[in-house]
Amino acid sequence: MNPTVKLLSLATAVPTDIITQEEAAAASARLFAHRFKDFRHLAGVFENAGISKRHAARPLEWFEAHHGWQDRMEAYAEVASQLFAEAAEKALAQAGISGSDIDCVVTVSSTGIVTPSLDARLSRQLGFRADIERVPVFGLGCAAGVSGLGIASRMAAVRPGKTVLFVALELCTLAFRLDELTRPNIIATALFADGAAACVLQNGERGIAEVESSGEHLFPDTLDIMGWKIDDTGFGILLAQSLPPFAERELGPAIDGILSRSGLARRDIGRFICHPGGAKVIGAMETTLGLEPQSLDHERAVLAEFGNMSSPTVLFVLERAIRAGLPERAAVIAMGPGFSASCVTLKRIG
Repeated sequence: MNPTVKLLSLATAVPTDIITQEEAAAASARLFAHRFKDFRHLAGVFENAGISKRHAARPLEWFEAHHGWQDRMEAYAEVASQLFAEAAEKALAQAGISGSDIDCVVTVSSTGIVTPSLDARLSRQLGFRADIERVPVFGLGCAAGVSGLGIASRMAAVRPGKTVLFVALELCTLAFRLDELTRPNIIATALFADGAAACVLQNGERGIAEVESSGEHLFPDTLDIMGWKIDDTGFGILLAQSLPPFAERELGPAIDGILSRSGLARRDIGRFICHPGGAKVIGAMETTLGLEPQSLDHERAVLAEFGNMSSPTVLFVLERAIRAGLPERAAVIAMGPGFSASCVTLKRIG
């Protein structure tokens, strides 16, 4: 029997600065209430977001001043490098290997731009070989934790015995905008956070779980649901109010289609591991997937402790699910700009 791609390890990392939800709400009121007449109608989102605290690339006072592209990208380069290294080193240690054992590194990030890319910047520190393949991916947003896991598994699948490092990293808070007096900016301020996750995959015999299948679904005519509006100041959030009802209506059938292409159905899945985009999105996922209310407990716990970190968030959920014990088969799911849905199925080993 040919070996299949296995997940060998999964590790996470977050910045040291912490902002509580109460602090975020109070700061937002100071900064926006006197300038944005709709703020008082939106202020309740901080209380209802299901978030207790988040980790941020910069302390709270940094966000109370104006920053342009240079400030934001300098902060991204500094903190993203730190988190990439920390998450990768943890994942390598868990897998019992070193950086020189990595044949390919796949990196997903949509909240900053650095060239040379993060994998090149950290090549010496992590001990990568000169012949390592590098695959930096930008633009998949919140879906990238799952889409990137699928990409990394396919890179490993065509290379028997080869080892792939996958890193998902986002500094969403650097997109905070003092000048954006809009509903999406307030919602984003209440939800988004910073963090990173890394895992090691190998086309071999050992591992935590087998990566069984992966797939995506791109919804037509949905470019305006989520994304970036890029201007001279930086990234500005595009976030449609219709996202939770859209997810409730469309995600379930899309996941059914992805699963069916691999000969699977919902009844074959012992646990859906979902990207917790927000309290309303988690509820919509439970409804569309036919799950019991409040059943996505790991998702709510991660959202409360870390906020929505975009792409790595679902991997924080997967980390908890692994610690709790995976069922025979799990499906890891996320949605992101495009608008798209991504799904990876994992089979427990042992």
